[in-house]
Amino acid sequence: MAGGTVERLYFGRDDAEHDFADGLLREGFLVTKAFEEVSAGHKNLVIGRKGTGKSAICMQQAANDGTCLITPDDAAGEELRRFELQGLTGASAKSLIWRYVFAVQAARHLVSHARAGHRRRFSKPIRALRRFLQKNGELTDVSFHDRILHGGQGLQASLSLEAFGVKAGFEHKNGSSEGARASKQLEVLEAGVARGFRSLGCAGHDPLLVLVDQLEQVWSSDRESDDLVIGLLLASKRVTQAYAGAMRCVLFVRSDIYDALRFDDADKFHSDELRLDWTPEKLGEVALLRARASLGRPLTRDELWGKVFPARVRGEPADAYLFSRTLPRPRDAIQLLNLCRDAAHARGADRITEADVLGATLPFSQWKLLDLAKEYLVTAPFLDRLFVLFQNTGYVVMRSAVATRLKPFAEALHSQFPNYRDVLTADGVVEVLYRVGFLGVLRETGVSYAGSRELPLQPQENEFHIHPCFRPALGVDRPTAVLPFQGEPQMNRIAIGSANTGVVAQIVSGDLRISPSFSFRLLDLLVSTCQRLLRTLARTPLPAGAHSQLTDQLSELVAQTVALRDRPGAEDSVAHVSKAATYLDGLARQLAESGLGSPRDDGIVRALRGAANTLHRAIGGDYHPA
Repeated sequence: MAGGTVERLYFGRDDAEHDFADGLLREGFLVTKAFEEVSAGHKNLVIGRKGTGKSAICMQQAANDGTCLITPDDAAGEELRRFELQGLTGASAKSLIWRYVFAVQAARHLVSHARAGHRRRFSKPIRALRRFLQKNGELTDVSFHDRILHGGQGLQASLSLEAFGVKAGFEHKNGSSEGARASKQLEVLEAGVARGFRSLGCAGHDPLLVLVDQLEQVWSSDRESDDLVIGLLLASKRVTQAYAGAMRCVLFVRSDIYDALRFDDADKFHSDELRLDWTPEKLGEVALLRARASLGRPLTRDELWGKVFPARVRGEPADAYLFSRTLPRPRDAIQLLNLCRDAAHARGADRITEADVLGATLPFSQWKLLDLAKEYLVTAPFLDRLFVLFQNTGYVVMRSAVATRLKPFAEALHSQFPNYRDVLTADGVVEVLYRVGFLGVLRETGVSYAGSRELPLQPQENEFHIHPCFRPALGVDRPTAVLPFQGEPQMNRIAIGSANTGVVAQIVSGDLRISPSFSFRLLDLLVSTCQRLLRTLARTPLPAGAHSQLTDQLSELVAQTVALRDRPGAEDSVAHVSKAATYLDGLARQLAESGLGSPRDDGIVRALRGAANTLHRAIGGDYHPA
């Protein structure tokens, strides 16, 4: 492998804008079906989570001629949210100001295109558009905020439409409302723009493409913000009709924003919708393309995952290990790959080792847990408060366990987030955590995480798994929080009669000498008890990981007990059995608290409690479970 590979290796920046400026996005861009659908004009509404590549597609499209990119900022968003017209709903009013923006963009494009592309004297329609732009302060470059301000003032009062043969002030008859007058003005402007397209014969060209991205910058999860986005959707639909296909709009919208919208015409956008989904295989293609681009040389898949990266990590193919521990989106994959590269580079190495990959997973997981809370700060401001419910537990989570864990915090959460009381229930929390990708649900085909092709949660679904991306940050690496058999016996959990008080004192101090026959019988009882528990466990339906965990721990307890029983002079048998009894009771309690069983059922939880009671009685105490 050529020297300096790790030093030159780089997978890109966190945002598409800087990635494109650096050139890596252009050279390492993966042409997907989604990109082709947008390019062909089949889809005009690109929906996806943060980091799924919406802006990457947008930037690639914006690099072509005949495109216009709109990215609203806070100032423009405030103007848009405030804009109202008497006689119209909020969404309808905001659709008019978006239509004005699109018409002005088209008019500016036509004037520029006529000068540069057609090289002839302006036709009458183009001259009219130029006069309109000049009269309304739109001929020179202005900020998007100023364009919204100009348009809002013009629609609320009167645009200068003399260029289209309409006298100043615009005639308003029959006491028409502010909204009706604004609509009439826009119809005049759009008709003038349509004539401009026809006059240049631009219907035969590729249509003017208007791209609108980064709406999350101006959205605040309130009615006005929803109206802003709904108005944009309505305006984008109008563009195709108004300009006979000479212009189209492509909108890039975050899925949490789009899915929160409620409006009557939502069903008219389904054919335009394109949801971004990523598979591990596609993320692997992104990684390979970017590795080639940064190294400036051909690189095969086997070289990337075998020479640059290790072939396997903890027994899994390295690419499968990495991409199963990210949310399915390019940004996460890029960040984790860069962390692995940075770890190797810090050592001065020229290849990435398994240790580098393992070392990168914890800081990456910590990043992603923080990022998840920030991503949904507007729609779920309580999200970071919920993570404590899952720290240092198992990654298998039952619906009933969420209710148990949530109960001590419910009052404080309701007080801090009163507007979300209906959501901050056990079922509501599970729904939110599934929707944001923190939890997956166990189904017949395996664990499913939320995506555009996944069914919503069903009431009867009870078993959930924390996504592997977040497990290291939470200290969760096993299916359940079952601890191995170890530690000192907790004799305070045995209620001993007065006749046995001295015996217990001698057990704890180690002064008591147990007869070999009693010691053997006691240890033999523990072995047979554990064997019965293993048979009960085999009949008990538990998550696969939890089942194997319990089986391993009980089998280990049997092995330790047999070894002790077969050792001559095993004087610590009582302490061992007491410790085992307390351990079995702890297992029962952990399983019940995890929602994997109930203290009152006939399965493994009840069997564990019964076994603990039997063993405590055998060493001379009456057992009273806490």
